[in-house]
Amino acid sequence: MIMPVKHDDRLSDMQQWVCLQCGYNMIGSMPEVCPFCGAHHDRFMHWDEVEKKYHVTEHTVNNVVSQLLSVPKLGYEHAAYRIEAEGGTVWIDSPSAFNRGLAPVDAILFTHHHFMGASNQYRQIWNMEIWLHDLDSRHSLAALFTIDQRFLDDFNIYGVEAYHTGGHTPGFTFYIHDDVLFICDYVFLTDGSMSFNPFGPKQETMKQAQRILEVVKRRPLKTVCGYNYITDFSNWMAGLESLLKN
Repeated sequence: MIMPVKHDDRLSDMQQWVCLQCGYNMIGSMPEVCPFCGAHHDRFMHWDEVEKKYHVTEHTVNNVVSQLLSVPKLGYEHAAYRIEAEGGTVWIDSPSAFNRGLAPVDAILFTHHHFMGASNQYRQIWNMEIWLHDLDSRHSLAALFTIDQRFLDDFNIYGVEAYHTGGHTPGFTFYIHDDVLFICDYVFLTDGSMSFNPFGPKQETMKQAQRILEVVKRRPLKTVCGYNYITDFSNWMAGLESLLKN
C-alpha cells in the first residue's frame, strides 16, 4: 500500500548516508568508510537521493504478509516484511531506503542490529516504536538509532511471537505469525543447500540453532521468510535438521 507523499520539515536537514555496497545507513557526518562492510565513502549516497532512486516495493507472501524489497536492488538488500497483525501492523526489520509514501506501521521488530536500515526516519514520521534485543542495542552499529523497547525475553505483540535465541548475534530474535516463520539471515540458502550464516560466532550459531529447531518443530508452519528468500517450511526444516546433524 502506498500513501500520499507528505513533506516533513524534520527530515530536511538530516545528515544520513546509505552505503550502496551493503545498504547500511550511517547517521550524522559522512565517515571515510562504511562501519559495516568497509566500503569507501565514494560508494555512499545521501538519503534523499536514495529515496529518489530506490523504491521500496511490496511482494505478496500471503493475505497478511508482504515482503519489502528495493527496486533496483540496494546493497545486500536484506528484505523486510510487513504483517497486518491482530490489533496493529508491524515490520520485521526495516528497508534500507527511506520512502515516505509507504503505509505506516505501529512497530518495527528487529531480528538483530546489523541492518537497521532507515528505521530512524520511519520512526520520525510515523511516531511508532522500534524493538531490538538489549544485547544487540549495545553494539556500536546500533548506537545512533533510537530504540524504544530493549527487550530481554520472548514476547508477543499484536499476535506476533518473538523468540530470543542469540547465536548469529547475541540478541538475535526470530518471529512467528500464524503459519509464517521470520528468520532473516540465520541460515543461507544457496543452490538448494543450506548453511549457517558465517558472519558471527560459528559454534554459538550452531548451538542456538537447536533452540530454533525446538520451537518451530512444534508449530504448524507453512512458510519461511528469510533475508533474501521465501520458501516452504517443510523443506527448510529438513535442511536445518540435516545441517545440525553434520
